[in-house]
Amino acid sequence: MNNANKVVARFADGTVLKGQTSDFFPNRPVFHVVKRDGTHGTEVRVEKLKALFFVKSLDGDAQRSGLRGFIDGPPENSRGRKLAVRFADGEFVCGYSLAYTPNRGAFFMYPADPNTNNERVFVVVGNGADVREGAAAEEMAQKIVGEAA
Repeated sequence: MNNANKVVARFADGTVLKGQTSDFFPNRPVFHVVKRDGTHGTEVRVEKLKALFFVKSLDGDAQRSGLRGFIDGPPENSRGRKLAVRFADGEFVCGYSLAYTPNRGAFFMYPADPNTNNERVFVVVGNGADVREGAAAEEMAQKIVGEAA
């Protein structure tokens, strides 16, 4: 599959689908994921997702504990403004986005942790994501890190 992106589709209902896609576009309601074994593409409806993770490896690293928070990251960088996202299931990600606006139903963000398996994340806000920006993002991150300690 040429020009395919490795993705992990995480659905609002908890289902996970790993594979590759070459037809995802953020303005389209449907795309396809081809599983690692090369079986036919599974149709994915964006409205059913909590997020689509574009990853370096489909295996990930189960032993790695992800960086929680920003570790004194700047309020803005070349990838945008600081954001923190807490999904309805409790999963938490920090990063930066040039595309986030509060009235938009979905957006791309880049992880704050350069060593994560995620290259970028397409967040679907409509399925219960709590998104905070700037200083509010930092506050959310500190609170969640404090809860985990």
